[in-house]
Amino acid sequence: MKTLAVWYIVHIAQSETDVGRILIDLPDTQIEELAAIAEAEHRSRAAVIRDAVKTYISQRNLGLGADVFGLWKDKKIDGVEYQLERRSEW
Repeated sequence: MKTLAVWYIVHIAQSETDVGRILIDLPDTQIEELAAIAEAEHRSRAAVIRDAVKTYISQRNLGLGADVFGLWKDKKIDGVEYQLERRSEW
């Protein structure tokens, strides 16, 4: 296993000029596959990794909240009625 130094963009105040550095260990096979992808796309390994991390984060964030949709589908009371009832207690 080799250590691969990876540059990544740190979004501070929506600025892409701040760059941090991270060190990760990858098996040789993954480094070779990464190099092949980067070469095929005419990009750096760091650019490929940045895109992969960005995609992973956005896909992960899509799932947030998905487990609560439909919780009220079997309830007998209308959601708006319930809200009005609860708010009337204030």
